[in-house]
Amino acid sequence: MIVAERVLVRAPNWLGDVVLSLPALRDVRRRFPTSRLTVLARPWVAGLYRAVPDVDAILESRGHAADVAQLRGGFDLAILLPNSFATALVPWRAGVPDRWGYATDGRSLLLTRRCRVPASVRGRSQVYYYRAMLEGLGLAVEGPPDASLACPPEWSAEGRAVLGDEGPFIGVNPGAFYGTAKRWPPERFAAAAEIVARRLGATVAIVGSAAERPLGEAIASMLRVPARVLSGETTLAGLVGVLARLRVLLTNDSGPMHVAAALGTPLVAVFGPTDWRETAPVGERAVVVREDVHCSPCLLRECPIDHRCMTRVAPDRVAAAALALA
Repeated sequence: MIVAERVLVRAPNWLGDVVLSLPALRDVRRRFPTSRLTVLARPWVAGLYRAVPDVDAILESRGHAADVAQLRGGFDLAILLPNSFATALVPWRAGVPDRWGYATDGRSLLLTRRCRVPASVRGRSQVYYYRAMLEGLGLAVEGPPDASLACPPEWSAEGRAVLGDEGPFIGVNPGAFYGTAKRWPPERFAAAAEIVARRLGATVAIVGSAAERPLGEAIASMLRVPARVLSGETTLAGLVGVLARLRVLLTNDSGPMHVAAALGTPLVAVFGPTDWRETAPVGERAVVVREDVHCSPCLLRECPIDHRCMTRVAPDRVAAAALALA
């Protein structure tokens, strides 16, 4: 039996993966209820853990040397949710006595407790991928997975300040980091959003990063209903506040999709090249719309043919699913 007063969890690097790993994080908290639980996370996802009360402290990962320095002498156990060799090398060099994780990427010798990825997690939500690691390491996994987030009041206020009070609002999240193959065409987003906004008497709020602002502005220019382009205008906290206020969100497979699902915001996600079985949003009010074509999921960044997995999804189909939720 491991006694660890100071437990470190190395977080996944992407927003959606962070959300899908929350049930495992809560399993760790149940196993070490009195320990100080710290998360080491990349700067672009670290802030989300401020909405997770199970965490006692947050460290931002700033690179190999900096991470080794800030971990040295500070922890009894490191649990590594990412699979890379580099994430195991940091606590090993920092002298963390116990280092646990999947035996992937040639890092087995750096781990004091390791397990292999079980075949049973293939084709299932990544929620189970992270929990299976804990089970393989000998930690108890109890109850249904809890991937929920509660929007802190100050984040809600930030979202309200960005949106204003002229709602209701429906959201459009037309971007996706992985590549253009994951993106439903902008004219389809505009058509579906207009149907939903007219039916609900709502303003369309288009969210995304600063780099996605031209995409958001292009969609807004196609709309004949009130619209706000918020791409690049929100902090992570503000984005969470906005997502929490939406009547419904139309989205690609992306980090904001997972955050919205965790908040309980109704959403319709259009899936194409990615595997909906593994990365679908986790939530009772989340619906996946996809076309069952022979080449999907291909997991490619760019479509080498005609993008049929996305172009065969009609706007009225997405709008009908959204209206059924709103």
